[in-house]
Amino acid sequence: MNTGFGNFFLDPSSRSSQLYQQAVKLMPGGNSRSTVFFSPHPFYALRGHGCIVTDVEGVERIDFHNNFTSLIHGHADPDVIKAVTDQLQLGIAFGAPTESEIELANLITERISSTEQVRFANSGSEAVLMAIRAARAFTGREKIAKFEGSYHGCYDNVEVSVGTAPEEMGPITNPISVSDSEGIPSRVLRETVALPFNNQEAVASIIERNHNTLAAVIADPMPWRSGLIPPQEGFFQFLRQITRRYGILLIADEVMMFRLAYGGGQETFGMEPDLTTLGKIIGGGFPVGAVGSSSEIMQVFDPTSGRPRVPHGGTFNANPVTMVAGKVTLEKFNAPAIKRLNALGESLILKLNQLFSQARVKAQVTGVGSILRIHLTSKPLTDYRSSFLDPRRKEIMSRLFFKLLDSGFIIVPQGLVCLSTPMTVKEVNDFVSAMETSLATLIEEYPEIRF
Repeated sequence: MNTGFGNFFLDPSSRSSQLYQQAVKLMPGGNSRSTVFFSPHPFYALRGHGCIVTDVEGVERIDFHNNFTSLIHGHADPDVIKAVTDQLQLGIAFGAPTESEIELANLITERISSTEQVRFANSGSEAVLMAIRAARAFTGREKIAKFEGSYHGCYDNVEVSVGTAPEEMGPITNPISVSDSEGIPSRVLRETVALPFNNQEAVASIIERNHNTLAAVIADPMPWRSGLIPPQEGFFQFLRQITRRYGILLIADEVMMFRLAYGGGQETFGMEPDLTTLGKIIGGGFPVGAVGSSSEIMQVFDPTSGRPRVPHGGTFNANPVTMVAGKVTLEKFNAPAIKRLNALGESLILKLNQLFSQARVKAQVTGVGSILRIHLTSKPLTDYRSSFLDPRRKEIMSRLFFKLLDSGFIIVPQGLVCLSTPMTVKEVNDFVSAMETSLATLIEEYPEIRF
């Protein structure tokens, strides 16, 4: 095992380089997830344990990425492993429901006050798709609204105005809906209304103009691709009032933010949604998605009286392996565990902001609790447009990402950082030390980042 750090995976003779050369012949870009690619190529993971990931070169790194926040208990948690191993002996999948589905559903409905019933899927994208379809069926309307910069998965109607440059988005008082991908029909842009986050006046005006045709507004309690900027005080209460006034359903996308509190991000920020979408941590590291709501709204999925208004199948929905992993994960991620992890995360946010100030670096950290984002700017951040990574800052962030990798720490290349329960004060302090070292060399390369 190589216990030293270093980006050996970039050496053409490294195992990662060799694997990547094989991969590009078999898969476009050498992968099945564009989100895990970075140039010139990623390292290849071999194993993970706790908060440590070991690559195929044998290099160990502290994982502040956690598969895009999904591994709340880190890698190979022994309780999750035991539950999954026990289930594997009983069977992997059935063309029938299992008791584990009921047990996980019970845990979710007990934690989320706005949810009486749930249905399971295999990803957050699927959960969002079904929530939007349910909202359309329930209201009889077709349009939806989403916030600029917010990512809600790989589904046509929400892959709108996600990574667009601000100059292409039109005036903030009346944003233009912009496709985030080729292959999305032009009609989708007419069906999806873009909203500016944290701007009550503009949101009110846009919703009022479209209220007769809007089925739902979907909102992440703290959207990370919009900068991981918390909502301004009263913003979600305002959003609840105006959507309720016009009979528009409010969807909380809790795929990432369910980690913030026992009842998720909606509890943290006082959001009262009609529907909730879930994923990531509720599957214990396995593919998962869920949509939940009141029993009244969830009736659109009910097949007991014949064909439901919204049919919903899926070969691996509520797979028992995922269900038992999710059950153990949520049971372990109880109120004391959440409080401890959030306190650890808040200490990291504070220490990083202090470091940036002392180093006179134009940078700041946003976020709440155990999830945060590094921004290489000192200007006030309120929404997607203010936090947008222009090409120069994107280049500098990429360099910082590689410097942290070289120091033995993994983050999301765009600056997203999250904690897992195996972490302690030591990992937090070591990360801050690595950041300090990385900044010193970054300043030499990019002197403009200093005040």
